[in-house]
This record gives sequence, C-alpha cells and structure tokens, in this order.
Amino acid sequence: MTIEQAFTERMDEGELMNCMRCGFCLPSCPTYIQTGGDEVHSPRGRIALMKAVHDGIIPVTDEMTNSLDVCLGCRACEPVCPAGVQYGQLLEEARSIIQDYKKPSLKEKIVRKTVLNELFPKNEQMNRAVGLVRFYQTSGLQKGIRKIGFLKLFPESMREMEQVLPAIPKKVQSDRRRLLATGEKKATVAFFQGCLMDTMFQGTNQNTIRLLQSAGCDIVIPEDQGCCGALHGHAGEKNKAVDMAKRNIEAFETMEADYIVMNAGGCGAFLAGYDHLLSQDEQWRERAGRFKAKIRDFSSILIQHGFDKRIHFKKKPHRVTFQDSCHLRNGMGVCNEPRELIRMVEGADYVEMKNADGCCGSAGVYNLVQPKMSMQILDDKMENVMEVEPGVIVTANPGCLLQMKLGIERAGLGRQIEAVHLADYLMDE
Repeated sequence: MTIEQAFTERMDEGELMNCMRCGFCLPSCPTYIQTGGDEVHSPRGRIALMKAVHDGIIPVTDEMTNSLDVCLGCRACEPVCPAGVQYGQLLEEARSIIQDYKKPSLKEKIVRKTVLNELFPKNEQMNRAVGLVRFYQTSGLQKGIRKIGFLKLFPESMREMEQVLPAIPKKVQSDRRRLLATGEKKATVAFFQGCLMDTMFQGTNQNTIRLLQSAGCDIVIPEDQGCCGALHGHAGEKNKAVDMAKRNIEAFETMEADYIVMNAGGCGAFLAGYDHLLSQDEQWRERAGRFKAKIRDFSSILIQHGFDKRIHFKKKPHRVTFQDSCHLRNGMGVCNEPRELIRMVEGADYVEMKNADGCCGSAGVYNLVQPKMSMQILDDKMENVMEVEPGVIVTANPGCLLQMKLGIERAGLGRQIEAVHLADYLMDE
C-alpha cells in the first residue's frame, strides 16, 4: 500500500467533507496570521490538502508535509467552526500516516527513540533525566557553563529554554496512594500525575493535591499510571500513544473515583480523546468512553465543590492576567473556571489580556522543532501582555508556563513580571 492509498483508507472521509471552506477558522489560526494569510497554513487549507490526497487528486508532497509540521495543533479552529469539524483528529491521523511511510533521517530516528520511546513512556527514565537537570542546577555546573559561554555552541532556542528551566526540587518519594479531604468529604478523585508534572513540576502537583483536599476531595493515586501519550499522538506515533492510553485506562478503571483529575491542559485534552484514539478497537472502545466521562481539570473540581467557601488566600495587591492553555480551552472547554479562581484571591486585580485564548507558541515541543514560528507567535503574545502591564501571568499547563517565562525574559521584563501555574498561584499565601 502506498502512502496515498493509506490516506484513502485511514482518513475519515465524513470529517473531511464536514469542512465547508467557510473561513470562520482563519482569524483564529496563529500560523495563518503569521504567514500573512497563506491558505496552505490555515485549517481549511490543510484539510483541503488532506482531502485532495484522500481523493487521489494529488500525491503527498513536501509542501503538504511541511504545512502539517508547521501547524501548532492548538485546535483554536474547532470552537469557532460552525460545522463542528474535529480538526485535531484529522491532523493527528494525517501525521500518523506520514510517519508510518516516510523515511526519517538518522537524527530523527535517534531523537524519536530516545525521547518518545525511552524517556516519556518510562517513569524511571524520566526521573533520572530530571535528576540530571537538578544536578546540573545545584552542583555549580550550570553557573560554570554559563560563565565560560559554552551554551553559545547550542541553537538559540535551546539556550533560551535553558534560561527558564524551573529549579528542580529533590524528588519526594511517597507510598501514600490515598489522601483524605480536609473537612467534609464531597468527592473522591483519582489524580493523574503526568510525567513532567510529577518530576520537573512536582511542587505544582503537591499544591494541586492540597487544593483538592481543601475542596473536600479524597484523592487516590494509581501506581501504574504513566505518560498520557500526547507528545506521541501529536508527533504521529499513534501506536505508541494507543499503548500508553491502554496502560492508563487499566490503571484508573479499578479506582473507585468520581473523577479523574489533572492540572495540565495538554494532558487533559489528550486523555479526554482516548475514546477516539481507541474507537476502532472493540475491546477498548467502551472502556475508553467510561474513562473519558470522568476526566476533569482540577480548576473545574474546585469551582464545582465550592472552593471559595473553604479556604481564603491573602496576597499583597497586584495586577494579574491569565493565559489560556489551548488544549484546556479548546480541547476540554475549560476557560471560565481558572479566571473565577484568580478573582477569588484577595489583593488580585484581574485584567483580561487581549487574545488570551490565542496560542503562546509552545505546543508541546513545537518551540524546539519550529523555533522561528514559535518565537514570532510568542513575541506577539508579549505585546498583548505589555498592554495590560501585569505583575503576574497565570497559566495552567507546563509548556505554556515555560513559554511565558521565556517571553518575559525575551522582553527584558524579568524584574517586573512573573509567570506561575494556577495551582502555585492559589497556594502562594
């Protein structure tokens, strides 16, 4: 079978046909805007290319592959689409087909094997890798390398990301798999720890758990859970993503929990898409549907269970704004809850930022593989930030958090603005 035949067989023809080419998606698409209105880099343009290959009109070309690679996968086109086209599903299937048939370079093979096969799927490997970063930060090695200018040998995008890496805490080992609510119990939630969140942002996970307890939640933490598979799904590694989805479903379905809760928008949206990922597997389809029905972001749970009545935070007066996580907003439909929580904070002067629902340019590892486009989008985002002059930017996804920290540094505003995760903001008394 050729790659073109695979497009004909595997792409959802009905979903391709749903696109009416109306153009409602265009003002919401960051790459369409950044390329000056190039249809090849718009949602409807990409769908048109997919359909043309599916119908046998054109072959898969380098132009088409590049168009899909440049797409952020932010899914901002989905909420504004009058036909309800599931663009994210089409994008991931097209990338999966291309990945199955193309011949990767040696460099790409090494990166995919190291990062996607060995690092993210294996908790112990992730812990070791993050432990090395901690050693780099605490041993004096980081200061020495910066002083001698060794980082100049690396690409600019990697140098910039090194500057905004958070201080890695020492790994806290805990055998506690059930934590009780503070006060009256309202619900039992199963907590999805994530891979980066449970290592590089372990403190944020701990704060999230404390907030959930304060909202009356008993918390259970499945021991056998793993990476959600989002990076794999977005990178065309569909089979690997399927394996990881099955692992997580098995880990959580034995938990007697009302909800499955997480604090990373990218993870949440992909977890909520397990039903589609496993839709062709009769043995897993129903299990994935039950799993999806329980998925909630932690901010939704806090609002649902009257968080504001249980705990109050006092901070010095400050101006704060919120940057949406694309997948939290567009994939999970969560946008009001984080803002409600921020407004509850005493001393917070909340101001809405222009285009807060627009992508910041992070998109997983997009800022590493498409640095030019990513930085264009980020620089535009920072112009909107500077218009509202906040002291704090709050977001709800680790990639967005690092990207906003990077934007602050690029704009020379490190002394005026800080970027924090929503859970850390709420717990910083």
